[in-house]
Amino acid sequence: MTTVATKKIDLREAQKDQSMEKQKEMIAGNFTRLARAPQTGEKVSYTFVPGNINELVMCFDMVGNFPEINALQMGMRKKSGNFIFDAERAGHSEDVCTYVKTDLGMVYNGNIGPTGERLPEPDILLLSYTGCFTFLKWFELLRHQYKCPTVMLHVPYQGGGKITENMRKYVVKQLKEEVIPTLERISGVKFDIDRLREYLRESARAEDDLVWVLQTARHKPSPIDAYFGGVYYVGPIFSAFRGTRDATEYYRLLRAEIQARIDAGLGPVTPEGNMGEEKYRLVVEGPPNYTNLREFWKMFYDDGAVVVASSYTKVGGVYDFGFRHDPEHPLESLADYCLGCYTNMNLPQRVDMLVNYINDYEADGLLINSIKSCNSFSAGQLLMMREVEKRTGKPAAFVETDLVDPRYFSAANVKNRLESYFQMVDQKRRAA
Repeated sequence: MTTVATKKIDLREAQKDQSMEKQKEMIAGNFTRLARAPQTGEKVSYTFVPGNINELVMCFDMVGNFPEINALQMGMRKKSGNFIFDAERAGHSEDVCTYVKTDLGMVYNGNIGPTGERLPEPDILLLSYTGCFTFLKWFELLRHQYKCPTVMLHVPYQGGGKITENMRKYVVKQLKEEVIPTLERISGVKFDIDRLREYLRESARAEDDLVWVLQTARHKPSPIDAYFGGVYYVGPIFSAFRGTRDATEYYRLLRAEIQARIDAGLGPVTPEGNMGEEKYRLVVEGPPNYTNLREFWKMFYDDGAVVVASSYTKVGGVYDFGFRHDPEHPLESLADYCLGCYTNMNLPQRVDMLVNYINDYEADGLLINSIKSCNSFSAGQLLMMREVEKRTGKPAAFVETDLVDPRYFSAANVKNRLESYFQMVDQKRRAA
């Protein structure tokens, strides 16, 4: 019996390496393509993760650069602190989003990307506004820096809690009259709607597999961690690869790997190997801390805590509630995608989502990681926490870190709060 189990695990680990290597190759390839753009003549667009219209950008043979991705990559490489300091020394406030300051610090230091290659200047700044006012100021600063064209896709906020036909038409009108003509002019490539439809078909295939992967957390034990592991799972589909065959292949590989873990009765893979016994099942609200991601994660799996659902893995698209990119209605589909991103949802919608996750995934409670410099997530979180507790009867807790600023991660403080929270969960169980 032991020999058979070992063989299964070895096979699964080989498959896991396959998907991880696939993602590494994809990311490295995009950075290389960016670095070579001045020589190849490819046009470069800078845009953001939430509400990005990557399939449309690809129709114009452009290569995409994502400032948030660069910032979090620098955070994971322990390089963001110096960039933040340089931005603050240049006059930017301590309270400004640390993604912004990391990006500006990179610019001030030659704009060397995470792979050590210089990132090219943008030919266009493509701003798709989805609930984060910081994006507007961020691109204003970059426009001042690069003196390049900027096109804005204004996305109405879901203040009423639903997407209306007027909202959809408003976004589509901008795509037709502002965004597409500007991309044609900058790239010199004529828009082909059939090409867009093919990219959207690829997106939908990848989205199906991503949702399958995320929903495997309903199993006990959960074969995935939907927060720390989820950061890696959503990477390709939230950035320059959605709509590509590479992304479709990545999620096909990932799905096969997770199925193998389910078949073997295994929990998530952690940086130290297979997680041990699953003791706590949590739902997490808020982004992770990237400068200390592994240390933060270790505090969870050392105590047997696995995250079965998270709001952060919906920041680039809420797929598990039914949305898919639709090639039969391409521009309307892009509009619905932008309108439906997590940061464009109102607080009651966010509460509903968290309550749904706690009930559907049979979680023990909610943990909020409040990010010091991210108002898009942090505003209203205490209210959300109280409402979720009231509606589910499950305990909630609150920790505080930051996106990529190493000054705002106190390991001792976070660990103490987590241990107190796990004790609270145990007490609730005994009382029940």
